[in-house]
Amino acid sequence: MYDEQQLPAQQDHGPLAGFTVGVTAARRADELGALLQRRGASVVHAPALRIVPLADDSELLAATKGLIEQAPDVVVATTAIGFRGWIEAADGWGLGEDLIERLRGVELLARGPKVKGAVRAAGLTEEWSPSSESMAEVLDRLLEEGVDGRRVAIQLHGEPLPGFVEALRAGGAEVVGVPVYRWMPPEDITPVDRLLDATVTRGLDAITFTSAPAAASLLSRAEERGLLSDVLAALHHDVLPACVGPVTALPLQARGVDTVQPERFRLGPLVQLLCKELPGRARTLPIAGHRVEIRGHAVMVDGALRPVPPAGMSLLRALARRPGWVVARAELLRALPGAGRDEHAVETAMARLRTALGAPKLIQTVVKRGYRLALDPAADAKYADA
Repeated sequence: MYDEQQLPAQQDHGPLAGFTVGVTAARRADELGALLQRRGASVVHAPALRIVPLADDSELLAATKGLIEQAPDVVVATTAIGFRGWIEAADGWGLGEDLIERLRGVELLARGPKVKGAVRAAGLTEEWSPSSESMAEVLDRLLEEGVDGRRVAIQLHGEPLPGFVEALRAGGAEVVGVPVYRWMPPEDITPVDRLLDATVTRGLDAITFTSAPAAASLLSRAEERGLLSDVLAALHHDVLPACVGPVTALPLQARGVDTVQPERFRLGPLVQLLCKELPGRARTLPIAGHRVEIRGHAVMVDGALRPVPPAGMSLLRALARRPGWVVARAELLRALPGAGRDEHAVETAMARLRTALGAPKLIQTVVKRGYRLALDPAADAKYADA
């Protein structure tokens, strides 16, 4: 669906220009990818899971019959696609009218505007919906109302709800799950493997997660390939893991990975968070009278976006680790991916880097020693011990 995209023109680059972001979502991947690209990011899409409807599933049929026979006090609709799927499946079994009639007589809570739309399209009216689209807010409302002795049905949406069901049961509720669809591994694992490889080689600057199962699936695939320790190391230091909310982050946190999350658990705030976090992680240096900002796969020179080949970015990062200091060709050769032993590869990559930067004097050649960034004299003291 998405692959690495060409960078936007210099005059209209956004806050994420020069950064590459991985998208693991199956649902709403188009929407998330478009939001990121509009802000200048290159997007690599690798759905870590696929959604499998359960229209013929015995569990869903049994749950539906049980609710028709014994009315719940509360029904929580969590996703639009799931609620529609439930009604459609019931219609297929000849139970649609009975289910609608049963739902008409209970307290119906809808998580967010899209779910409200699905509820109303079925001819029903929700009693309440949280403005935050947060299941935590739904839980708070139920517990404030009191759930002791009440029967609460929850339309599950393929991912676990840690703490939600347990809190209701601890409050005395009988909880009935309605499993409308499940997450399964993707039929084609190749995009996931490419995403993992890009993570390990630092070809990504961030990975977004919008469901806990997707995060767990990605880590599981990394473990199958013997890459788990390398992936975790990348997520600890160089590749930013961004989760839509705390539930989504749980599989990563269980592995000791810290994540960033927006205050509102939605796609828009998630993208806004990346617009703040990724530029904030970029290295900015005063070099040869220019302001140089080193981003994921591009460089901003005085505000102009300069795409740089991967080999050039490797050299530039090696030079930037010690701004103004001479870095030997042998050390730069080690920084080049797959360069072998020929130091001529450094000269070739350096020539391409200078061309890409559009300002050849940013990098100085020090005869018989190596190369250095032409750090402005006023900044020498600041970076002398870097």
